[in-house]
Amino acid sequence: MVGAHSVEAGSHPAGHKLTDSAALDSGIRALVISSVGLLATCIIQIAVVWVGQSTALLADALHNLVDVFTSIPLGIAFALSRRLANRRFTYGYARAEDVAGVTIIFFIGASAMLAGYAAIHKWSGGTPTTHLGLGMAAALAGAVGNELVAMYKIRVGKAIGSAALVADGQHCRADALTSVGAFLGILGVFLGFPWADPLMGLLIGVTILYIAWGASREVFARIMDAIEPETVNRIEQIAGAVAGVHRVDEVRARWIGHHVMIELSVEVGPRLTVAKGHQIAETVRHELFHHIPRLADAIVHVNPAWEGVDPYHALTADHRPDA
Repeated sequence: MVGAHSVEAGSHPAGHKLTDSAALDSGIRALVISSVGLLATCIIQIAVVWVGQSTALLADALHNLVDVFTSIPLGIAFALSRRLANRRFTYGYARAEDVAGVTIIFFIGASAMLAGYAAIHKWSGGTPTTHLGLGMAAALAGAVGNELVAMYKIRVGKAIGSAALVADGQHCRADALTSVGAFLGILGVFLGFPWADPLMGLLIGVTILYIAWGASREVFARIMDAIEPETVNRIEQIAGAVAGVHRVDEVRARWIGHHVMIELSVEVGPRLTVAKGHQIAETVRHELFHHIPRLADAIVHVNPAWEGVDPYHALTADHRPDA
């Protein structure tokens, strides 16, 4: 296998390493700033719930509180990502970020169930909702605050390629929607419809589940080593355009945390020297580092471009899992 150097080996990979450190700093900063803001919002809303007994606002406050808790595993994952690879974790610790994404999805789902339970209990119990003006003000404050936090997290998450941070931002966006729902529920009570508050609490729970489902698709896709098909096409185009490459095949790529890892095979002239084949492979890697965002490493395997059947691959053909 040719060109399987570590990220730190060359000047361009080292630059990506520096960018990664800055990316992790940005991710951690986003978590800290958003957690402080959401915790303050949550405390205000819980205080209003304590005196006003609004189920919809309670659901919103619970969702905000979950957002604060989900920042903890994600922050731990970002910290772990800084650790170097070793003989046990040979790919490093970046996968912890994807595991944190699964934890976030679990918390989102749990908050939806708890909100739904509180709404059903309120509907059957008939506890009146009071302090309506204060409750509506707290709900609107929650909507604005959560949307600002959501925009911030999603922007940073997309910038550093973190599906987990984007999922956490979508969770905040769900909070903004639930805050609007809480406002409408309390407004309904104000207009003379006491059932509006528990109804909106129940609808909020369903909305949270729907957003959790959308966020989980990307998170679980990352866990299953999914990659965007257009990225694979781009890799083939870039590698195929390198002088000396006859054909590109067996392209594999996957996200690990917020990094992309690539493996591919290129065919070169069968009579080239090992040094020349190595040069072509390194040129392929060089081009990939320049054109594939957030690339951590690319492993390039060089095959001779035989006119007929490759006589050497036949030795291992029956050992492949798909043979």
